[in-house]
Amino acid sequence: MKIILRLLAFIRKRWPGLLLGLLCITVSTVGGLVVPRFLGNGIDHALSSGNRTTLLVFAAIILGTTVIRSAARFGDTYITQLVSQQASYDIRKALYDHLQHLSFTFYDKAQTGQIMSRATVDIEAARMFLSAGLLNLFQIFLVIVGVGYLLFTLNWQLALITIAFMPLIFWQTLYVSNRLQPVWTKVQQLIGSLGSTLQQNLTGVKVIKAFSLQDREKKKFNADADGLYQEQVTAARIQAVYTPLMTMLLGVPTVLVLWYGGRQVIAGNLTIGGVTQFILYLGMIAGFVSRLGNLSAMISRTISAGRRIFEIMDTDSDIKDRPGSVDPGQLKGAVSFKNVSFSYNERAPVLKNISFDVQAGQLVALLGESGSGKTTIINLISRFYDVTEGSITIDGWDIRDMTLTSLRRNVGIAQQDIFLYSATIRDNIAYGVPNATLEQITAAAKAAQIHDFIVSLPQGYDTWVGERGVNLSGGERQRVVIARSLLVDPRILILDDSTSSIDTETEHLIRQALDKLIKGRTVFIITHRLPIIRSADLVLVLKDGQIVEKGTHEELMAVNSVYHKTYQEQLAESNTSEIDTGRRN
Repeated sequence: MKIILRLLAFIRKRWPGLLLGLLCITVSTVGGLVVPRFLGNGIDHALSSGNRTTLLVFAAIILGTTVIRSAARFGDTYITQLVSQQASYDIRKALYDHLQHLSFTFYDKAQTGQIMSRATVDIEAARMFLSAGLLNLFQIFLVIVGVGYLLFTLNWQLALITIAFMPLIFWQTLYVSNRLQPVWTKVQQLIGSLGSTLQQNLTGVKVIKAFSLQDREKKKFNADADGLYQEQVTAARIQAVYTPLMTMLLGVPTVLVLWYGGRQVIAGNLTIGGVTQFILYLGMIAGFVSRLGNLSAMISRTISAGRRIFEIMDTDSDIKDRPGSVDPGQLKGAVSFKNVSFSYNERAPVLKNISFDVQAGQLVALLGESGSGKTTIINLISRFYDVTEGSITIDGWDIRDMTLTSLRRNVGIAQQDIFLYSATIRDNIAYGVPNATLEQITAAAKAAQIHDFIVSLPQGYDTWVGERGVNLSGGERQRVVIARSLLVDPRILILDDSTSSIDTETEHLIRQALDKLIKGRTVFIITHRLPIIRSADLVLVLKDGQIVEKGTHEELMAVNSVYHKTYQEQLAESNTSEIDTGRRN
């Protein structure tokens, strides 16, 4: 019930439309309730008087009532659909907004398919309840109260016989609903799992084909699909058992009404029109009780869907603005790590007691083996995660005391995991500055040494890059990402191994452009490229989450350091690579 109430909260601001819908459904329901009364009375008057005019009058009343009911039915159908669509829009918008504010920690654990399922299938299940289920509940309540009153005014003994079966019917409906809830929860989870499997297979289709693993992936997909099929069949089986059981439970009072009502007519205590009304009202109850089967399934699915939706919306982001956080405006870019430690899972520390100071405008190169903590350091600067211990300051400001918007406005990052949107090159470069002019976009592209390539394309900057930039090479994608970061004009620029897919000549051109752009901004770069390392103002060598060496290139080369050994090895590899290239040429 708590889940249902939370969903209903999304239609509170739509209350005028909801009230109008309730009014229309009340008119429609009351019209349906009075038709049997007019019909029964018409039969009794016709039999007693033999006057055909009386029949015509009652027929005209019933026809007029039907027209009014039809108009009201149109109103409640349209209005409830409108209100439910508005409510589902609000839910979807609230869910998306919350997803945008969740930290990397949430996405490190979440499955994309499950999130997609909750944002689409689960919200649609909630919408179906808000459009049909909610007003059906209200209408069933009206019918039960209205029919009960009308039956007792006709014959209280016969009314008791009819109503006596209602508690059993409602108990059976509740029992079925409770049985369906876990089934529908499992169905919703399996839909999400199936979406995750499909998303991974479509994204990695080239890898699957390269290793000829189509059959293995097909078996995995079929296993998920079979699990979903089995659960949906289980739900259908429960509903299939419920429907004939309800028919049987309603058949018994119908027989009793015919038997006891016939005796009352013979005894003169009830008219034929009265028995007719009883049978018609019993049929009306039967129709609405049959809806209870579908409604119980709908409510079960809605509760399961709502629970999954609110599971995300109740997830609190561990990265958010502190109370009293400020916007310091444009920063200079002096970065300081003081005794910083960090762990992703609170068990295995990734960084251990990291301390270093970077002056504004310096170039910092981070070196180390995979998993040494390089990417974690730059993620902490952007506050994608919060430090476990210690503090990070920029220009003396603790980054946790700054608003996230102001911090990230001052920090531009070209991440290792290159991501381009399925849009034009112009849109991708201007993503961080939507109102950027073509001149500004072109300047950023020139700085990233991608402009000449772009203008050589038939559609230039309006070229569609495809999903995740599939129409561009790795080096071209990286240069577009660099241009996107440069367009923001951040005081702190982070390049996470963003020149790894660029050839030596292009990298040299980028370096020339970066030399101009670096002035006045602080740059952190994760790279193994020797020219960049040599020009760094500070080199940080990491191993197992600790800084084992730091200093300039000259300082580290002057001692027998890990950096000295690594540099010599890379220099030898670079020379060998150049010789091999010359031989091939």
